[in-house]
Amino acid sequence: GEKTGPNPTDRAKKGVKRSLLTETNGVPIGLAIDGANRHDSKMVAATIQSIPVQRPEPTKQNPQGMPLDKAYDSGEVRDLVKEFGYTAHIRARGEEAQAIKREAGFKARRWVVERTHSWMNRFRRILIRWEKKPENYLSFLHLVCAIITFRCSGLFG
Repeated sequence: GEKTGPNPTDRAKKGVKRSLLTETNGVPIGLAIDGANRHDSKMVAATIQSIPVQRPEPTKQNPQGMPLDKAYDSGEVRDLVKEFGYTAHIRARGEEAQAIKREAGFKARRWVVERTHSWMNRFRRILIRWEKKPENYLSFLHLVCAIITFRCSGLFG
């Protein structure tokens, strides 16, 4: 199907990569898919553009940060994130864990996205992509994001 590519870690079988943008508590707000052979940094624009709600304009008093991992550490990504009005916070692997140990009350940022990916993987229907059309797979992902958002709202458990 479309939006698949050879997975570099799985004997070049066709695979899909999801790029996810979450808010502070792990509620998904942006989602994009592409082939498994696509680098994460190439999916930044599509992920940011997939945000369905209008966000407030960032100001000097209320800047909007975007925590990213070391894979996104390039001038191209930094410029793109700045173009969308975000401030890039890129930390190396393990740097955040060290800050948690040193600073009392330090709030981790990157693990929130990893946790949301883990929540998504609990839905067996999307863990393996069976759909040939990317639109169908993306609609299942949006359904899963809606369920996660509903569960995070705290209204029903």
